[in-house]
Amino acid sequence: MYLKTDLHTFPLSSLPVKYDVILVEPPLEEYQRSRGVTGDVEFWQWEQILNLDIAAVAAARSFIFLWCGSSEGLDMGRVCLRKWGFRRCEDICWIRTNTKNPGQSKNLEPKAVFQRTKEHCLMGIKGTVRRSTDGDFIHANVDIDLIITEEEEYGSLEKPTEIFHIMEHFCLGQRRLHLFGRDSTIRPGWLTIGPQLTNDNFNSDTYASFFASSNVTTGCTDRIESLRPKSPPPKSGNRPFRGRGR
Repeated sequence: MYLKTDLHTFPLSSLPVKYDVILVEPPLEEYQRSRGVTGDVEFWQWEQILNLDIAAVAAARSFIFLWCGSSEGLDMGRVCLRKWGFRRCEDICWIRTNTKNPGQSKNLEPKAVFQRTKEHCLMGIKGTVRRSTDGDFIHANVDIDLIITEEEEYGSLEKPTEIFHIMEHFCLGQRRLHLFGRDSTIRPGWLTIGPQLTNDNFNSDTYASFFASSNVTTGCTDRIESLRPKSPPPKSGNRPFRGRGR
């Protein structure tokens, strides 16, 4: 489902469920000066992003993915995660190539020493999730922390769809929320919310009914369980000491 609304004023706490995976894709001011984004876009400052009530919609064990650009967002993104109750656990890097349109990049930052061709998506974890015991909820080590794609048209806000593949492969929770979504990012299995949507079909009661059962994960087959990477076995605490004697 998708909901067109102003995230400055919309109470996230009014959503009927809490979420296992949250993707936050704010239109950063950085994009205006580095990627030429213009048009009917309201750019957000980090102080405004910090005030989003993410904690109200995060499940007891959940993950957040926050696109934070390539400059001040690396620090401010970590501040946001801490305020929202998450611990940073990974940093996914998106490298934009220009093989189809070679030449000097237009993405020049006034204070940058080098041309910036990458962007970061910080990943945070809330609660206790262990690879060895929570195979019903996560599949660790399936993907890598790097996305390499051809850069979008100058002035575009689009992010690589591979970020959805990473999230969906990793976390098996069905309750998925995308903030600052657009028509181009509407995706089955996700609630997409944002002011740039052109329409909405969100009904709170209908949406809540999707998760009425106690099972809110996608499930896993024996075949998938046998193929997924496993945590290494714990080291025995009774192994003889082989160090040099004193």
